[in-house]
Amino acid sequence: MIKIAVFDLDGTLVDSLTDLALSVNKGLRAAGLPEHSVSAYNKFVGNGRDMLVRRAMGQAAADDTLRALVTRVFNDEYKLHCNDNTAAYPGCREMLSTLAQHGVHTAVLSNKPDEFVAKILQKLYPGHSFAEAWGQKPQYKCKPDGESLHAMLALHGFSAQDCIYIGDSDVDVYTAQNGGVAMAGVSWGFRGKRELLDAGAPFVADTAQELTEYILNE
Repeated sequence: MIKIAVFDLDGTLVDSLTDLALSVNKGLRAAGLPEHSVSAYNKFVGNGRDMLVRRAMGQAAADDTLRALVTRVFNDEYKLHCNDNTAAYPGCREMLSTLAQHGVHTAVLSNKPDEFVAKILQKLYPGHSFAEAWGQKPQYKCKPDGESLHAMLALHGFSAQDCIYIGDSDVDVYTAQNGGVAMAGVSWGFRGKRELLDAGAPFVADTAQELTEYILNE
């Protein structure tokens, strides 16, 4: 039986692509670099802030000074606008409530900078209590390394066998594999079902209700 469900954030619990794209694009503009469509950021996100900036900059990312400028502008902009367009995915509030009613703890583990995670969750999931909600912390390696997941579970006395990890990309599949935990993908996020299945996801939910039933039956 699953005792704790740990969720990725961007593309899993929240649709944050527009705010991320607009904030990075402002950094690119400041650096005199070409901007990208919002949809292009589907492939840029998932591996943390530094990789997001590098992917958006392309070859120009080799310039450390330019990359620092884009990162600084992104940080300033996203701090102000991370909740402008970001929204909870349909059915996810009800899913979290149902899991809690069945005694399943929930947590968030994201590669997003840690300072933004609580701010987003407080707005979009104000009535839900997460056991933990972590972004990228400097003491742990980025996902898909399993280090931060293991630390989170240990903090609450859970074993890998107690946990399922849920996400929308291959990074999340590999995180679960590296952490030795069960995994479920979600098709509504940034990367789609095919990437998840190709990476080895054992199950991909198309709706929050489908995901809820899968978790409760694991």
